[in-house]
Amino acid sequence: MSASERPSERRSAARTAVVWNDLGPLLDAGTALDVLDIGGGTGVSAVRVAAGGHRVTVVDPSPDALASLARRAREQGVEVVAHQGELSSLLDIVGEASADLVLCHGVLEFVADPAAALATLRRALRPGASLSLLVAQRHAAVVARAMAGHFGQARELLDAAPEHQQIGRAGRRYTADEATALLAEAGFAVASVHGVRVFADLVPGSLLDLEPGATASLVDLEQTVATRPEFLPLATQLHLLAR
Repeated sequence: MSASERPSERRSAARTAVVWNDLGPLLDAGTALDVLDIGGGTGVSAVRVAAGGHRVTVVDPSPDALASLARRAREQGVEVVAHQGELSSLLDIVGEASADLVLCHGVLEFVADPAAALATLRRALRPGASLSLLVAQRHAAVVARAMAGHFGQARELLDAAPEHQQIGRAGRRYTADEATALLAEAGFAVASVHGVRVFADLVPGSLLDLEPGATASLVDLEQTVATRPEFLPLATQLHLLAR
């Protein structure tokens, strides 16, 4: 971790390290992939993947986000294809069996019909291709609401299955078992489930900014506990790789 990195970059590295570590074997295998980023927004992930030599397509409903994506791609000297659209119209945009890897990060929480959304993503994937699914985790959300003094909200969320949750501004929350079952029902074989941001959201930003080597140590800790099932309930997010 370079000392010249800005504080926001250090915090982002700690929060996303597990996801990129999971994706490494796919993205670093030496073969250029057709990667589809659903809800890729401003292109933080898309530009990084494109910089690795992959062909990346982003589908996002926000024109402002796509404009930011275009600027980011120009600044980094990479090419990313961008389409304005919803997940429901995805196959009209990219066609079936068009992707080797689909990134669906922070999107499933907000769709009206998660099962239908996953069925669409499965049709967009080529045989044997992979889905990278990143979803918010319910148990950590209960703790966060309780610590903020929203005890009623915490109690409501405690035993609420995703189909009984209101989408709202925060979206649905999933446990590891719920997310795994949803993927299985859509015809995916889940290869791995990792906890993301187990500690990163709890560590004060000032510690990462001021303590030399703190970010690297936190990243190492996050990667170590990501595969430990006892820590999954503490993770802010879950990252699932499926085929």
